[in-house]
Amino acid sequence: MGDLVGEAVEGTLYYIPLSEFQRVRNANLSRERRAALVADMCRLNALYMIARAGSGHIGSSFSSMEIFAWLLTEELSIAPSPLESGDVFFSSKGHDAPGYYAVQMAMDRLPFEMIHKLRRIDGLPGHPDIGTPGVVTNTGSLGMGVSKAKGMVLANRLAKRTGRVFVLTGDGELQEGQFWESLSSAVNFGLNEITVIIDHNKLQSDTFVTNVSDLGDLEAKLHAFGWRVERCDGNDVHALANTIASLRGDKRPQIIIADTVKGKGVSFMEHTSLDSDVATYRFHSGAPDARSYRLAAQEIMDRLQQRMGIAGMAPLQFATSEREATLPLPVTAQRLIPAYTKALLKEAEKHPNLVALDADLILDTGLIPFREKFPERFFECGIAEQDMVSVAGGMALKGLIPIVHSFACFLSARPNEQIYNNATEKTKVIYVGSLAGVVPGGPGHSHQAVRDISALAAIPDMTLVEPSCEAEVGMLLDWCIDEAPGSCYIRLVSLPWDIPYQIPQGYRLKLGQGVTLVEGTDIAIIAYGPVLLSAAVEAATSVKSKALSVKVIDLPWLNRIDDTWLISALGNCQRVIALDNHFLAGGQGELVAKVVAQAGKGFAFEHYGISTLPPGGTNSQVLKTMGLDAEAIVRILIG
Repeated sequence: MGDLVGEAVEGTLYYIPLSEFQRVRNANLSRERRAALVADMCRLNALYMIARAGSGHIGSSFSSMEIFAWLLTEELSIAPSPLESGDVFFSSKGHDAPGYYAVQMAMDRLPFEMIHKLRRIDGLPGHPDIGTPGVVTNTGSLGMGVSKAKGMVLANRLAKRTGRVFVLTGDGELQEGQFWESLSSAVNFGLNEITVIIDHNKLQSDTFVTNVSDLGDLEAKLHAFGWRVERCDGNDVHALANTIASLRGDKRPQIIIADTVKGKGVSFMEHTSLDSDVATYRFHSGAPDARSYRLAAQEIMDRLQQRMGIAGMAPLQFATSEREATLPLPVTAQRLIPAYTKALLKEAEKHPNLVALDADLILDTGLIPFREKFPERFFECGIAEQDMVSVAGGMALKGLIPIVHSFACFLSARPNEQIYNNATEKTKVIYVGSLAGVVPGGPGHSHQAVRDISALAAIPDMTLVEPSCEAEVGMLLDWCIDEAPGSCYIRLVSLPWDIPYQIPQGYRLKLGQGVTLVEGTDIAIIAYGPVLLSAAVEAATSVKSKALSVKVIDLPWLNRIDDTWLISALGNCQRVIALDNHFLAGGQGELVAKVVAQAGKGFAFEHYGISTLPPGGTNSQVLKTMGLDAEAIVRILIG
């Protein structure tokens, strides 16, 4: 689930051009041998894409590669369109998109030039999206795959269409309750067209699956639901092909447990090189550093040339691309996740009944220092957000202060009913949603939390906040623990962000009140969080030359406003602009609009935020497209 974002690898990057894939596909090789060679070639290209993009999922892409290669190059007769007969394949986990794209490009089903545009707005999304050729359903939020497959088969039957549906899942994904909910009715309906392949690479985002939620006798569990279950080496094309062939004609839906190696194909990335008690697996998400890239690429290329020689073929010709050096982050960049880690440790010292719960994102949410210092007060709940939130509810009823962590997109939505249930019990649970807002844009809309405010704002006694800088992180966490009348949701931007402002000395939190970052008399901008406030301050500075005086107000309270304070803070400004790093519907701006309208002072009010499904891409691309960068705000101000 993790989606760390790093700098793109600099220097020379290597990939295999389409012409070489065409040569291998036309070679006089057995189907299995050809698919195995294509799979290894695609490893280099997936590594290239991730290194160039600066983020992605290497481990999951590599463990799945033989599965992708066999199914897409040899096994399936892909349906020409969703409304025609033919086979369907998709990955439910979605993290392995670079591997899937690499094989699709090798088959010339995706424009090959897209190899240079992973996680770019005009290229390939970080998680599968149906706007991409060959992608039949959006994935990235885990657990939905088998349910989607059932719907496809039932629709096919009604339309008298034929074809199989293959679904790839992760083994960590099996912690989501929806996977298990989906199994029984598939048997009841006799949906033998479905074949599920579990990429059983033994690791989830942070560590071994067995360290989080042991799957136990997985074969027996799946058998008990009435499915046909087989097991094979998922990185052995011959074994996989034979297993799939053995399933033909079975009247039951089928599951293949494909035992794979996470990071397969690069010795130091393979999970089998790790100790069983490893704290974190390095290559789940993010780009490799320059040294790791060079070592990995060389190992793959050397092996490929060996394989070509054994096959009696001429050596492969590799293509190269030069990555320009990336500028280091300025010294003014602030990192809210490390600031949160520091603040959490401080609060834990003060409150011995404070506990932290995590949903398989310990690295991304900054909880490793907490686990190390307070191991008995740290609880890894795995990829099971509903369970985690209800566990926290039980803890709160027994006198603990539970702080619950996940990405904002998952924490606000999947366990929303459980969060509401906890609130009805009048206890205090603090929810911390990182990766909040429209950036990072690379992972795509499954990970862009732009509806979390609206999902949580109306829950009784729930206060929603978002800090604008490192200093405000600790202040808000302290308020949530010591002063909040009920539960709280802290919304955190995960990216380091260049912040061109400072919180004024003497600033103290008061519920519903903010602080002025830039003084002005003509226009007032009200916003929250480092992404929007940085753009607003930059824009306010830019328009001074146009004789516009713009006030910028940081309002960290997302669903609470002190009406009297706000009207006073607006001063003489008659034009008020609210900015939301969120969908317009349900964002903070709607609350600001209500206060401004009720004041009856003739303010001219404008509201800007997310109005359409946001695209995936680089951060600057996404903010520009959504009209939320400094240039767009300048146009608003002078328009």
